[in-house]
Amino acid sequence: MINSFPPFVNSSTEILILGTIPGVASLAKQEYYAHQRNHFWKIIYTLLNNLPVSEVFEEKIKLLQTNKIGLWDVLENCERKGSLDIHIKNQAENDFKTLFKEFPAITKIVFNGKEAHKYFLKKFGQIEGITYYVMPSTSPANTVSFENKLKIWSTFLD
Repeated sequence: MINSFPPFVNSSTEILILGTIPGVASLAKQEYYAHQRNHFWKIIYTLLNNLPVSEVFEEKIKLLQTNKIGLWDVLENCERKGSLDIHIKNQAENDFKTLFKEFPAITKIVFNGKEAHKYFLKKFGQIEGITYYVMPSTSPANTVSFENKLKIWSTFLD
């Protein structure tokens, strides 16, 4: 059984970025988007004009929080061989009803990949007052170029 990490959210969070569940490299390091070829942190740092990307996970989270961005996963736990979402089974979703009650400033959800969006929508549907953005997955398994991912990801900051 694979478990997700706790949410990185605070009272000023307005934008919540949701992945599906951490991959093997992230679980090993206990950090979101730890795979060296995952484009997530490079995209975030580029969009927030804060290059180079920090090597320190706590600094990465601080950058997100300074910009009113939170980070979590749609799934609380699941079974999965490897890191690919297509191998997920017996999944349980995180408790978003409680999260949105505790953090009412959240008005945007940015899904890191179609699978995260699919699992969320199936369980929670469209939540009133929250805008959804479905981004190309930042995973190295997604062969879309960094430049194209960056261009699409930049739309949620408008």
